[in-house]
Amino acid sequence: MLNTVKRRPRRNKRKGVTGRKISKEDFQEGVESGEMKNELKRAIGLGSPGLPSAKNQGGPIMKKRRGAKKEVTRRDFLKVAGSAATITLASASIGPFIRTSKAAKLEIRWLGWEHYNVKKLTAEFEKINKCKVSAGFFDANSEAYNKLKAGGTKDFDLVMADGFWPRLYAEQGMCQPVDYGKLSNLKYVHSDFVPPQYVLLQEEKGTNMIASPNCWGGYGFTYNTEKIPTEDAHTIWLLFNEKYKGHLSTSGRHDENIALAGIYVCYHNGRTKQPNFNPYRLTDEELEEIKKMLIKQKRLLVMRWHAVEDLERMMRAQVVWASPEWSGIFRRIYFDYEAGKTKLKMDHVLQPKEGGLGWVDTWCITSGVTGSEKLELCHKWIDWRLKRENMAIIAHEIGWSPCIDVRPLIPKADTLTLFQNETHKIHSLYQFDAPDRPEKWEEIWTAVEAA
Repeated sequence: MLNTVKRRPRRNKRKGVTGRKISKEDFQEGVESGEMKNELKRAIGLGSPGLPSAKNQGGPIMKKRRGAKKEVTRRDFLKVAGSAATITLASASIGPFIRTSKAAKLEIRWLGWEHYNVKKLTAEFEKINKCKVSAGFFDANSEAYNKLKAGGTKDFDLVMADGFWPRLYAEQGMCQPVDYGKLSNLKYVHSDFVPPQYVLLQEEKGTNMIASPNCWGGYGFTYNTEKIPTEDAHTIWLLFNEKYKGHLSTSGRHDENIALAGIYVCYHNGRTKQPNFNPYRLTDEELEEIKKMLIKQKRLLVMRWHAVEDLERMMRAQVVWASPEWSGIFRRIYFDYEAGKTKLKMDHVLQPKEGGLGWVDTWCITSGVTGSEKLELCHKWIDWRLKRENMAIIAHEIGWSPCIDVRPLIPKADTLTLFQNETHKIHSLYQFDAPDRPEKWEEIWTAVEAA
């Protein structure tokens, strides 16, 4: 069900501002105090903020599927760009500085989802390679796209992406080929996540590999097994079923709501049987039918959640019996049940009978990397993150399912709840994409909310 239709990104409505001016005296004082460096780090989200351990929680840390503690907006991006330029000019006029060994270290910077910023993995890589690694974060692919499009390829050496987005980066000249010959740990990747099984890592009209796999998953349904029978749970109609009025929930993200309803509509009109069907490419007639479905659905819902913490609280209280989510809530409740901490039994439907939504997170090297030394370091970083032992940490401590086969290294409960035995299902999940007509989708969602 992998579609290869080209997509355009969502629009970025945020406006940027220029950086403030600073004097030589301010700059000198800022450098000596360290405040200037800290201000820059805060503005663009660099550094390695810590993640709480999941070991004592019986499950993964999954605040949001695409969660970042602080959204780095384009306003912040342009502000720090202006400030950095001013600092560069100021430092040039103040006079020469003595280069230290620390300053001479090679540095790579990556832009991605914050939950992948695992401090101990970064620290060990820095020690082995005598380099510096820093990171910036985003919440959605479209946000990362806008950052790179605004000149971020000069500021970030690697970017994470999922679904069709690596191909969009390649098409726009914002990333460059990844040399698989330099990734020794690729041999441990499940065959379901590399060509020819999974083609979205390869440029659309060529043979170059443009991304390396990282983790995968779906946007399935977690449901209360004592309230909802299996036959009702394994269909998208669950979210529109009158029997469960007042006990259903969906997210507030309009793309996923429209796409899921689109899969249901097109399953019944026969379009899902067509080659390269994509639920992000829908006709006006289909969108009109989806709008009616979503309007009727509103009276069945407890809420449209924006934070998974809110949904988890409502599910544990058995107010909400079923909702789409990225399986983190299911995983936490499952571990609590196994540990005897709750009597609540939940299950997760990764693939409804009509088809579902899914994703494969990847690493891309931006077009801003030109030096051979830095390009080599970028490949080392990707290969380091693919190392089985490191991916086992991502699986057990962070709670995302690696594209690497880590089953020999993780507990059986992790294998079960991370669907490591069901990697083939990625081919029945429609990959996250950008709507082909974002303005039309926004119009539909506005009508739904206003009804």
